[in-house]
Amino acid sequence: MVGRRREARARVEIVRVPESEAPPDGSVTSKQEAQVTLPRSELDRIWSAEYLERLAATYWRFLTRASLGVLRVLYSDDAREIAVIGRPFVLLRFFPPEYEAQQDCGTVTWRIKEGLLVAPGGRGRGYLRISVRRPKVDGGGELVTGTVSSEVANFYPLIAGWGWFSRVGRHLYRITQLRIHIVVTHAFLRSLARLDLVPSRVGALAARSSNPRAPV
Repeated sequence: MVGRRREARARVEIVRVPESEAPPDGSVTSKQEAQVTLPRSELDRIWSAEYLERLAATYWRFLTRASLGVLRVLYSDDAREIAVIGRPFVLLRFFPPEYEAQQDCGTVTWRIKEGLLVAPGGRGRGYLRISVRRPKVDGGGELVTGTVSSEVANFYPLIAGWGWFSRVGRHLYRITQLRIHIVVTHAFLRSLARLDLVPSRVGALAARSSNPRAPV
């Protein structure tokens, strides 16, 4: 713990938000959020489109490390996949990421395509989104507090089932997949205190760092 504290370059505080929503249609939505306080000079250094992409890559790296390598992130031109060891055991398959970068916020969204964890009726629906936001107006001090959030929305878990089983299935989902997801996501958000953002394997936004639409 002492070593980790010495490495920390920012302070992370988890924000308590409602853990999940479950509309009657069988979908679920879950959001985790943290406030990150860091020196203004550090924030200005990383506030670019390139680092938005690096934040996304860091999330995948953390997922692999947290699972001790059991979960692998597989890249292709038209998909991102989370697999157990490798194919064909693909738990989640996403469309390529979609980035949106503005002056005071940025988002990366992976729309869910299919996978072993997705109910047949949920294929092609829902998304995973990571968002970062800095205050539009601040006091101009040496420290700045921004917000980082991770959201899974409109997700249809296979384990929740349908029909008469859905009431039991939803409870099963909450105490298994959802609980694990929350624990891992909170751990990821806390890990951002070290500001160790891995370079992206794709590097699609590296050239956009000076783009006026990118966060600056």
